[in-house]
Amino acid sequence: MAWDAWLSLSCVVAVLLALALTRIAPDALLMASLAFLVVSGVLDPSQALAGFSNPGVMTIGALYVVAAGLKETGAVLWVANALLGQPATLKRAQCRMLVPASVLSSFMNNTTVVAMFIPAIQEWSRKLGLTPSKLLLPLSYIAILGGTCTLIGTSTNLVVDGLLQSEKQVSMGMFDLAAVGIPVLLIGGAFLMLFADRLLPRREGVIEQLDHAREYSVEFVVAEGGALVDKTIAEAGLRNLRHGYLVDIERGGRLMTAVPPDTQLMSGDVLIFIGAPECARELRRVRGLTPANGDVHKLDIDNHHRCLVEAVIGSDFAGLGQTVKDSRFRSRYQAVILSISRQGQRLPGKVGDIQLQVGDTLLMETGQQFVEQYRYRKDFLLVSALNDSTPPDFHKAPIAMAVLSMLVLSAASGMLSILEAALLAAGGMLVTGCITVSKARRYVDLSVLIVISASFALGAAMTTSGAAQVIAGALVDARMAPWLALAMVYLLTTLFTELITNNAAAVLMFPIAMSVAEQLGVDFMPFAVAIMFAASASFMTPLGYQTNLMVYGPGGYRLLDYLRLGAPLSLIVGTTAVGLIPMVWPF
Repeated sequence: MAWDAWLSLSCVVAVLLALALTRIAPDALLMASLAFLVVSGVLDPSQALAGFSNPGVMTIGALYVVAAGLKETGAVLWVANALLGQPATLKRAQCRMLVPASVLSSFMNNTTVVAMFIPAIQEWSRKLGLTPSKLLLPLSYIAILGGTCTLIGTSTNLVVDGLLQSEKQVSMGMFDLAAVGIPVLLIGGAFLMLFADRLLPRREGVIEQLDHAREYSVEFVVAEGGALVDKTIAEAGLRNLRHGYLVDIERGGRLMTAVPPDTQLMSGDVLIFIGAPECARELRRVRGLTPANGDVHKLDIDNHHRCLVEAVIGSDFAGLGQTVKDSRFRSRYQAVILSISRQGQRLPGKVGDIQLQVGDTLLMETGQQFVEQYRYRKDFLLVSALNDSTPPDFHKAPIAMAVLSMLVLSAASGMLSILEAALLAAGGMLVTGCITVSKARRYVDLSVLIVISASFALGAAMTTSGAAQVIAGALVDARMAPWLALAMVYLLTTLFTELITNNAAAVLMFPIAMSVAEQLGVDFMPFAVAIMFAASASFMTPLGYQTNLMVYGPGGYRLLDYLRLGAPLSLIVGTTAVGLIPMVWPF
């Protein structure tokens, strides 16, 4: 090999080792490798920076905004709750979970899907007397499998498609992968249905215990004509909240205590909950409930600019010794107190009649600028916002779903390219107000886009220096059967995916796979598709795919749990994919 090939290969090995063995941020490592390849002369700047203009990367960025619109409007939560229902057994719960999660993850970011499903799964676990560990890891796996069915289902598919466009001038259609993806999904889903219960242990998740949390009492009203009218408490999903519990219902001036789960909710019912501060956040995401404090509706702040904030009253607070009502709290601070905790205990009675004291902890609904405005003022000793506490705008959920439908239809029909459809859909989310520009910026994960874009430089270095051809020559010879070479490429990609990020694995393996196809004198498409499936199929470690890491804490999992269920699933998915790919894309 020439000096530049050795340099490229050394750089790749160094990056792989650093990603697998250190805690250095992946985007920092990949940008450092890009800089090294430019400074050393292996690549010129235009080659090194080509990934930042790749259509696949830009498509991923646009789809972040689309997924954000679906989340902010509660569209995913709305669909999930409608499809999940209230199953009575573990098998039914698995079936009700696997089908909608796989379908939704085929058309949107599977990270968003898993994030929305986790609370529902935890609710089931308590209701059915199960542990979350029986359901949460299968949720992550089925979301990954669902993403392999369409071109936009996972970022890996878009990255490889972007490489095909730039290197081979070939572009894939929205449903080209479905011929392999759907059988893989069905077989993998059947395996999870049959064996997940047997292979996964019973473990409790790492959930905050209410006994050790600040306790509040919050009140919510059943909205007139809303989604919860005439539903029972159990059907509404209010019996087993993660961070609190329903204690009383006030109906027509009469207080109903110790209400059974089959109690039907009526329009105007005031529901009284006790729990941790996160209980209010949880309830704000229930369609058909609104805060009972009438002052919330008087806030001169748009719904999508609000959040929940905790603040401890300091000695310089202007309303000490006064009731909340007399202190004119809302007009003075542009915030509404939902509940008050004193020495860790909730204060009963109407919030407006409580006299405020130093050290009282207030749970408030206010604007997103409140924390910055009052963090260093002496009115409050401590001010902190609850993460992800902005209430969804359910009224715009149908609009968000319509935008997603238009994206899928326009891309699937061939009217627009995937990039064009994604850009228009992202614009549609912004124009219709499903998400604001400022929030859209926060949802776009720049670190992921940088990792993907910078990793293109490593792939380009492997190709231009000849290192990829040398590695391909070491892997195969001209007499090797193409299907065996395909299996080797799939296996190597799977190993890379478990050690580093799935997108980086795909980019690094792409030039090697293309060189393998060239040396065998066969079509390159089966190898490109194999990389798509292998790079997505990360089941054996929590670090291989983001959704695996998301369920790690809530499920109380250990590394062995991933191996126990993920290793046979990887074998089944790999065997199925390698067997089907040559039938759809012949050598």
